[in-house]
Amino acid sequence: MADANTVQVVARAAAILRQLGQAPRGRSLAEIATAVGLPRSTVHRLVKALEHEGLAAPVSASGGFRLGPGLLQLASASREWLIANVHPHLLALSDELGETVDLAVLSGDRVTFIDQVARPQRLQAVSAIGVSFALHSTANGKALLGELGDDEVRKLLPSRLPRLTPNTLTAVEDLLTELAEVRRSGLAWDREENDAGICAVGTAIPNPFGILTAVTVPVPASRFTGTETRLGDALLAARARIEADLHG
Repeated sequence: MADANTVQVVARAAAILRQLGQAPRGRSLAEIATAVGLPRSTVHRLVKALEHEGLAAPVSASGGFRLGPGLLQLASASREWLIANVHPHLLALSDELGETVDLAVLSGDRVTFIDQVARPQRLQAVSAIGVSFALHSTANGKALLGELGDDEVRKLLPSRLPRLTPNTLTAVEDLLTELAEVRRSGLAWDREENDAGICAVGTAIPNPFGILTAVTVPVPASRFTGTETRLGDALLAARARIEADLHG
């Protein structure tokens, strides 16, 4: 029974941490309790224990909490491991396609680049490590959103999505329809939705740490049309190799 109780406590604490991870500005105890389906008194006890361990931290006198520095340190170490193990696969995919390949993670309500293999070409689609972009208008962002449930997506995004180009989806329900196809196919597409002249295909990468991660191949629109099948097939094959490597 003690083992079962311990597992339950760990599962509840993990659920709370996941909620805090989706709210970079913090969440109140009441919001956390509602999200995880636990009594506020239970959430208060668990959050205080997490705070004691440095895994949660208060953000205001009113009782809001965010992820603590201890967990951020663990996350940083996990991210470095992830980059080191995925990078050879990015190199191989870039060599195969002759295109730039990016690695990105969910960062609050944005997607942030953490690694990249840039391919020198006359026309390039290159961003930079550390740069963040909107989720709804990018291939990596959509791939990451596809890993969440529809209710989580609604909580994460504004009710009206910013229009960045004439092709950007601005209605959440339209985006949810597209995410259903992302989940079915494993591929997410950006057809000049974030930047005019730039397209991309992306896929989420399952990993042992549960970090929401995506690999993306950005391509100038002039080279993208007609190559979607080749790009998508190569990316899915690379994902299978990465997943086997990370979980091997």
